[in-house]
Amino acid sequence: MLKQRNIALCIIFSIITCGIYSLYWFVCLTDDVNTISKEPGPSGGLALILTIITCGIYGLYWAYKCGEKLDNVKLRQGYPSGNSGILYLILYLFGAIISFAVIQNELNKFSNEQVNY
Repeated sequence: MLKQRNIALCIIFSIITCGIYSLYWFVCLTDDVNTISKEPGPSGGLALILTIITCGIYGLYWAYKCGEKLDNVKLRQGYPSGNSGILYLILYLFGAIISFAVIQNELNKFSNEQVNY
């Protein structure tokens, strides 16, 4: 079962904690996307470490892969999907927290609908 998170509070906590909460949010998003997609991928902690080690370059790949995985979930459920990977990648370039918010919005939709993932 996915945990539904309030996007506004996540952004506020990220700002108040000078980005520390966003690291936790990144880990949670990674684990939730892996859970719902049932596709293999690095855990949230490993993805965070890889992003830090590569000075954010892995984060670009992460954003793209999250979009692909969520698109696959939408296709399996019969919902229309697009190129979310490219959208998340571009949003990540403008600010990682923006892509986090959009990914969390998608995950919240799935948790609301009780999708059979």
